[in-house]
Amino acid sequence: MKSDLVSIILSFRNEEDNLPELIRRLTLMADSQPEGYEFIFVNDCSCDRSREILVEARAKDPRVKFLTTARRAGPSEGVLAGLAAATGDALIYMDCDLQDPPELLPTLLAHWRDGCDVVHTRRIARHGEDPVRMWLTRRAYQIINWTSRGQMPIESGDFKLLSRRAAQHLLSLREHDPYIRGLAVWLGFKQAFVDYERQARHCGESKFTGLHRNAFKATVAGITSFSFLPIYLTLCAGLAGSALVPVLLLAALVAWGLGGGVSGWLIAALAFFLWGSVMTALGAVGLYIVRIYKEVRGRPRWIVAEAEGLDIVPDRAVMGPS
Repeated sequence: MKSDLVSIILSFRNEEDNLPELIRRLTLMADSQPEGYEFIFVNDCSCDRSREILVEARAKDPRVKFLTTARRAGPSEGVLAGLAAATGDALIYMDCDLQDPPELLPTLLAHWRDGCDVVHTRRIARHGEDPVRMWLTRRAYQIINWTSRGQMPIESGDFKLLSRRAAQHLLSLREHDPYIRGLAVWLGFKQAFVDYERQARHCGESKFTGLHRNAFKATVAGITSFSFLPIYLTLCAGLAGSALVPVLLLAALVAWGLGGGVSGWLIAALAFFLWGSVMTALGAVGLYIVRIYKEVRGRPRWIVAEAEGLDIVPDRAVMGPS
Protein backbone atom coordinates (compact mmCIF):
# COMPACT_ATOMS: atom_id res chain seq x y z
CA MET A 1 0.00 0.00 0.00
CA LYS A 2 1.39 3.37 -1.04
CA SER A 3 2.08 5.64 1.92
CA ASP A 4 1.06 9.30 1.92
CA LEU A 5 3.58 11.91 0.87
CA VAL A 6 3.89 15.11 2.89
CA SER A 7 5.43 18.20 1.30
CA ILE A 8 6.99 20.81 3.59
CA ILE A 9 7.35 24.20 1.85
CA LEU A 10 9.81 26.70 3.32
CA SER A 11 10.11 30.07 1.59
CA PHE A 12 13.04 32.14 2.79
CA ARG A 13 15.76 34.67 2.06
CA ASN A 14 19.21 34.69 3.69
CA GLU A 15 18.80 32.06 6.42
CA GLU A 16 22.24 30.38 6.32
CA ASP A 17 22.46 30.34 10.12
CA ASN A 18 19.10 28.61 10.60
CA LEU A 19 19.07 26.10 7.74
CA PRO A 20 21.38 23.42 9.21
CA GLU A 21 19.44 23.18 12.47
CA LEU A 22 16.11 23.36 10.65
CA ILE A 23 17.07 20.51 8.32
CA ARG A 24 18.30 18.45 11.27
CA ARG A 25 15.01 18.86 13.14
CA LEU A 26 12.92 18.24 10.03
CA THR A 27 14.88 15.04 9.36
CA LEU A 28 14.45 13.77 12.92
CA MET A 29 10.73 14.48 12.80
CA ALA A 30 10.24 12.86 9.39
CA ASP A 31 12.25 9.75 10.31
CA SER A 32 9.88 9.08 13.18
CA GLN A 33 6.71 9.29 11.07
CA PRO A 34 5.07 6.72 8.77
CA GLU A 35 4.55 9.10 5.84
CA GLY A 36 7.06 9.93 3.15
CA TYR A 37 8.40 13.49 3.15
CA GLU A 38 9.88 16.04 0.78
CA PHE A 39 11.38 19.29 2.05
CA ILE A 40 10.94 22.03 -0.56
CA PHE A 41 13.01 25.13 0.12
CA VAL A 42 12.17 28.20 -1.97
CA ASN A 43 15.32 30.33 -2.00
CA ASP A 44 14.20 33.88 -2.76
CA CYS A 45 17.45 35.17 -4.27
CA SER A 46 19.50 34.79 -1.09
CA CYS A 47 22.87 36.49 -1.16
CA ASP A 48 24.46 34.41 1.62
CA ARG A 49 25.48 30.71 1.70
CA SER A 50 21.93 29.40 1.84
CA ARG A 51 22.10 27.75 -1.59
CA GLU A 52 25.41 26.02 -0.82
CA ILE A 53 23.98 24.63 2.41
CA LEU A 54 20.98 23.22 0.54
CA VAL A 55 23.22 21.64 -2.10
CA GLU A 56 25.23 19.92 0.63
CA ALA A 57 22.08 18.81 2.42
CA ARG A 58 20.56 17.38 -0.75
CA ALA A 59 23.70 15.35 -1.40
CA LYS A 60 23.10 13.61 1.94
CA ASP A 61 19.30 13.42 1.80
CA PRO A 62 17.35 13.48 -1.50
CA ARG A 63 14.24 14.55 0.39
CA VAL A 64 15.80 18.02 0.49
CA LYS A 65 14.76 19.86 -2.67
CA PHE A 66 14.94 23.53 -3.51
CA LEU A 67 13.99 26.23 -5.95
CA THR A 68 15.93 29.45 -6.49
CA THR A 69 13.99 32.38 -7.88
CA ALA A 70 15.42 34.41 -10.75
CA ARG A 71 14.40 37.62 -8.99
CA ARG A 72 13.03 38.47 -5.57
CA ALA A 73 9.46 37.26 -5.57
CA GLY A 74 8.36 37.89 -1.99
CA PRO A 75 7.24 35.62 0.86
CA SER A 76 3.72 34.86 -0.42
CA GLU A 77 4.84 34.25 -3.98
CA GLY A 78 7.58 31.96 -2.69
CA VAL A 79 5.01 29.88 -0.84
CA LEU A 80 2.89 29.62 -3.99
CA ALA A 81 5.91 28.55 -6.04
CA GLY A 82 6.64 25.83 -3.49
CA LEU A 83 3.04 24.66 -3.46
CA ALA A 84 3.06 24.47 -7.25
CA ALA A 85 6.18 22.31 -7.27
CA ALA A 86 5.08 20.04 -4.42
CA THR A 87 3.78 16.54 -5.12
CA GLY A 88 2.53 15.63 -1.66
CA ASP A 89 -0.92 14.58 -0.55
CA ALA A 90 -0.66 17.04 2.34
CA LEU A 91 1.25 20.32 1.99
CA ILE A 92 2.55 22.32 4.94
CA TYR A 93 4.19 25.72 4.61
CA MET A 94 6.17 27.38 7.39
CA ASP A 95 9.02 29.81 8.06
CA CYS A 96 12.70 28.90 8.23
CA ASP A 97 13.62 30.72 11.43
CA LEU A 98 12.53 27.87 13.76
CA GLN A 99 9.99 30.04 15.53
CA ASP A 100 7.47 27.50 14.25
CA PRO A 101 8.53 24.07 15.58
CA PRO A 102 8.80 21.21 13.06
CA GLU A 103 7.83 18.85 15.88
CA LEU A 104 4.28 20.20 15.63
CA LEU A 105 3.80 18.79 12.13
CA PRO A 106 2.46 15.36 13.24
CA THR A 107 -0.33 17.16 15.12
CA LEU A 108 -1.35 19.03 11.97
CA LEU A 109 -1.29 15.78 10.02
CA ALA A 110 -3.56 14.13 12.59
CA HIS A 111 -6.26 16.70 11.77
CA TRP A 112 -5.68 16.12 8.07
CA ARG A 113 -6.19 12.38 8.52
CA ASP A 114 -9.47 13.22 10.27
CA GLY A 115 -10.66 14.90 7.09
CA CYS A 116 -9.55 18.53 7.45
CA ASP A 117 -8.47 20.28 4.27
CA VAL A 118 -7.02 23.34 6.03
CA VAL A 119 -5.27 23.22 9.39
CA HIS A 120 -4.23 26.55 10.88
CA THR A 121 -1.78 27.05 13.70
CA ARG A 122 -2.63 29.67 16.30
CA ARG A 123 0.01 31.30 18.48
CA ILE A 124 -1.02 31.48 22.14
CA ALA A 125 2.31 33.05 23.09
CA ARG A 126 5.08 34.71 21.10
CA HIS A 127 8.53 34.74 22.62
CA GLY A 128 11.23 37.18 21.60
CA GLU A 129 8.90 39.33 19.47
CA ASP A 130 8.94 43.11 19.23
CA PRO A 131 5.92 44.31 21.29
CA VAL A 132 5.36 47.24 18.93
CA ARG A 133 5.16 44.87 15.98
CA MET A 134 2.79 42.58 17.89
CA TRP A 135 0.50 45.49 18.73
CA LEU A 136 0.48 46.64 15.11
CA THR A 137 -0.18 43.09 13.89
CA ARG A 138 -3.23 42.69 16.13
CA ARG A 139 -4.60 46.07 15.05
CA ALA A 140 -4.10 45.10 11.40
CA TYR A 141 -6.09 41.87 11.89
CA GLN A 142 -8.85 43.82 13.62
CA ILE A 143 -9.02 46.32 10.77
CA ILE A 144 -9.22 43.54 8.18
CA ASN A 145 -11.93 41.74 10.16
CA TRP A 146 -13.86 44.97 10.66
CA THR A 147 -13.85 45.85 6.97
CA SER A 148 -14.66 42.38 5.61
CA ARG A 149 -17.42 39.84 6.08
CA GLY A 150 -15.00 36.97 6.67
CA GLN A 151 -13.27 36.58 10.00
CA MET A 152 -9.51 36.20 9.73
CA PRO A 153 -8.14 34.25 12.70
CA ILE A 154 -5.92 36.47 14.83
CA GLU A 155 -2.49 35.05 15.74
CA SER A 156 -2.63 32.61 12.84
CA GLY A 157 0.30 33.26 10.53
CA ASP A 158 2.12 31.46 7.72
CA PHE A 159 2.27 28.01 9.29
CA LYS A 160 -0.55 25.94 7.84
CA LEU A 161 -1.47 22.60 6.32
CA LEU A 162 -3.40 22.33 3.07
CA SER A 163 -4.78 19.18 1.52
CA ARG A 164 -3.92 18.53 -2.11
CA ARG A 165 -7.32 19.75 -3.31
CA ALA A 166 -7.21 22.88 -1.12
CA ALA A 167 -3.74 23.72 -2.47
CA GLN A 168 -4.94 23.25 -6.06
CA HIS A 169 -7.85 25.61 -5.48
CA LEU A 170 -5.51 28.16 -3.90
CA LEU A 171 -3.11 27.97 -6.86
CA SER A 172 -5.97 28.41 -9.33
CA LEU A 173 -6.83 31.85 -7.95
CA ARG A 174 -5.64 34.58 -10.33
CA GLU A 175 -4.41 37.08 -7.78
CA HIS A 176 -1.26 39.13 -7.47
CA ASP A 177 -0.17 40.25 -4.00
CA PRO A 178 -2.23 37.36 -2.62
CA TYR A 179 -3.25 37.52 1.02
CA ILE A 180 -2.72 33.79 1.62
CA ARG A 181 -3.69 33.93 5.30
CA GLY A 182 -7.13 35.17 4.31
CA LEU A 183 -7.45 33.02 1.20
CA ALA A 184 -6.80 29.87 3.23
CA VAL A 185 -9.84 30.74 5.35
CA TRP A 186 -11.88 31.80 2.31
CA LEU A 187 -11.36 28.40 0.65
CA GLY A 188 -13.79 26.83 3.05
CA PHE A 189 -13.80 23.01 3.39
CA LYS A 190 -13.32 21.49 6.83
CA GLN A 191 -10.82 23.52 8.87
CA ALA A 192 -9.16 23.11 12.25
CA PHE A 193 -6.78 24.97 14.58
CA VAL A 194 -3.72 23.85 16.50
CA ASP A 195 -2.48 26.10 19.32
CA TYR A 196 1.22 26.45 20.12
CA GLU A 197 3.77 28.81 21.63
CA ARG A 198 5.92 30.55 19.06
CA GLN A 199 9.59 30.59 19.99
CA ALA A 200 12.19 33.28 19.44
CA ARG A 201 14.30 33.07 16.31
CA HIS A 202 16.97 30.38 16.48
CA CYS A 203 19.61 32.64 14.88
CA GLY A 204 19.84 36.01 13.23
CA GLU A 205 17.43 38.91 13.24
CA SER A 206 13.97 39.16 11.78
CA LYS A 207 13.75 40.55 8.26
CA PHE A 208 10.60 42.41 9.29
CA THR A 209 10.48 45.26 11.78
CA GLY A 210 7.37 46.71 13.37
CA LEU A 211 6.83 49.20 10.56
CA HIS A 212 8.19 47.15 7.68
CA ARG A 213 6.82 47.59 4.17
CA ASN A 214 5.51 44.05 3.87
CA ALA A 215 3.31 44.45 6.97
CA PHE A 216 1.59 47.49 5.46
CA LYS A 217 1.37 45.74 2.11
CA ALA A 218 -0.20 42.65 3.70
CA THR A 219 -2.77 44.76 5.55
CA VAL A 220 -3.76 46.59 2.38
CA ALA A 221 -3.92 43.28 0.49
CA GLY A 222 -6.11 41.80 3.22
CA ILE A 223 -8.54 44.74 3.09
CA THR A 224 -8.76 45.04 -0.70
CA SER A 225 -8.97 41.27 -1.17
CA PHE A 226 -12.00 40.77 1.03
CA SER A 227 -13.77 44.09 1.50
CA PHE A 228 -15.79 46.62 -0.51
CA LEU A 229 -16.06 48.87 2.54
CA PRO A 230 -13.72 51.57 1.14
CA ILE A 231 -16.08 51.96 -1.83
CA TYR A 232 -19.05 52.22 0.53
CA LEU A 233 -17.17 54.81 2.59
CA THR A 234 -16.50 56.75 -0.60
CA LEU A 235 -20.23 56.91 -1.29
CA CYS A 236 -20.94 57.91 2.31
CA ALA A 237 -18.32 60.65 2.17
CA GLY A 238 -19.88 62.01 -1.01
CA LEU A 239 -23.36 61.97 0.49
CA ALA A 240 -22.14 63.56 3.71
CA GLY A 241 -20.32 66.29 1.82
CA SER A 242 -23.39 66.97 -0.30
CA ALA A 243 -25.61 67.06 2.79
CA LEU A 244 -23.40 69.72 4.37
CA VAL A 245 -23.76 72.05 1.41
CA PRO A 246 -27.36 73.17 2.16
CA VAL A 247 -26.45 73.53 5.86
CA LEU A 248 -23.57 75.83 5.01
CA LEU A 249 -25.71 77.70 2.50
CA LEU A 250 -28.37 78.19 5.21
CA ALA A 251 -25.66 79.51 7.53
CA ALA A 252 -24.60 81.91 4.76
CA LEU A 253 -28.24 83.07 4.39
CA VAL A 254 -28.56 83.66 8.13
CA ALA A 255 -25.28 85.58 8.15
CA TRP A 256 -26.51 87.73 5.23
CA GLY A 257 -29.78 88.43 7.08
CA LEU A 258 -27.82 89.55 10.12
CA GLY A 259 -25.70 91.83 8.02
CA GLY A 260 -22.57 89.65 8.18
CA GLY A 261 -20.29 88.41 5.41
CA VAL A 262 -21.31 85.37 3.42
CA SER A 263 -18.26 84.74 1.26
CA GLY A 264 -16.53 82.66 3.93
CA TRP A 265 -19.50 80.33 4.31
CA LEU A 266 -19.82 79.91 0.56
CA ILE A 267 -16.15 79.18 0.10
CA ALA A 268 -16.19 76.69 3.01
CA ALA A 269 -19.20 74.89 1.52
CA LEU A 270 -17.58 74.58 -1.89
CA ALA A 271 -14.13 73.64 -0.57
CA PHE A 272 -15.46 71.07 1.90
CA PHE A 273 -17.64 69.34 -0.66
CA LEU A 274 -15.14 69.30 -3.53
CA TRP A 275 -11.89 68.63 -1.67
CA GLY A 276 -13.22 66.16 0.88
CA SER A 277 -15.40 64.15 -1.48
CA VAL A 278 -12.99 64.09 -4.42
CA MET A 279 -9.87 63.25 -2.42
CA THR A 280 -11.58 60.53 -0.41
CA ALA A 281 -13.03 59.02 -3.55
CA LEU A 282 -9.72 59.09 -5.40
CA GLY A 283 -7.88 57.47 -2.48
CA ALA A 284 -10.37 54.66 -1.96
CA VAL A 285 -11.06 53.87 -5.60
CA GLY A 286 -7.34 54.12 -6.29
CA LEU A 287 -6.67 51.06 -4.11
CA TYR A 288 -8.96 48.98 -6.28
CA ILE A 289 -7.56 50.40 -9.50
CA VAL A 290 -4.10 49.27 -8.36
CA ARG A 291 -5.39 45.74 -7.80
CA ILE A 292 -7.11 45.71 -11.20
CA TYR A 293 -3.91 46.93 -12.84
CA LYS A 294 -1.89 44.15 -11.25
CA GLU A 295 -4.37 41.54 -12.43
CA VAL A 296 -4.65 42.67 -16.04
CA ARG A 297 -0.95 43.24 -16.72
CA GLY A 298 -0.46 39.47 -16.55
CA ARG A 299 3.02 39.24 -15.05
CA PRO A 300 3.91 35.85 -13.51
CA ARG A 301 3.99 35.82 -9.74
CA TRP A 302 7.27 33.88 -9.68
CA ILE A 303 10.08 32.92 -12.00
CA VAL A 304 12.20 29.89 -11.15
CA ALA A 305 15.81 29.99 -12.29
CA GLU A 306 16.94 26.63 -10.90
CA ALA A 307 15.40 23.45 -9.53
CA GLU A 308 17.04 20.49 -7.82
CA GLY A 309 14.92 17.36 -7.51
CA LEU A 310 11.82 19.17 -8.72
CA ASP A 311 10.23 20.11 -12.01
CA ILE A 312 10.11 23.81 -12.80
CA VAL A 313 6.45 24.82 -12.78
CA PRO A 314 5.82 28.22 -14.39
CA ASP A 315 3.14 30.38 -12.81
CA ARG A 316 1.10 30.41 -16.04
CA ALA A 317 1.03 26.61 -16.10
CA VAL A 318 -0.60 26.66 -12.68
CA MET A 319 -3.06 29.41 -13.48
CA GLY A 320 -4.07 28.01 -16.86
CA PRO A 321 -5.08 29.97 -19.93
CA SER A 322 -6.68 33.35 -19.51
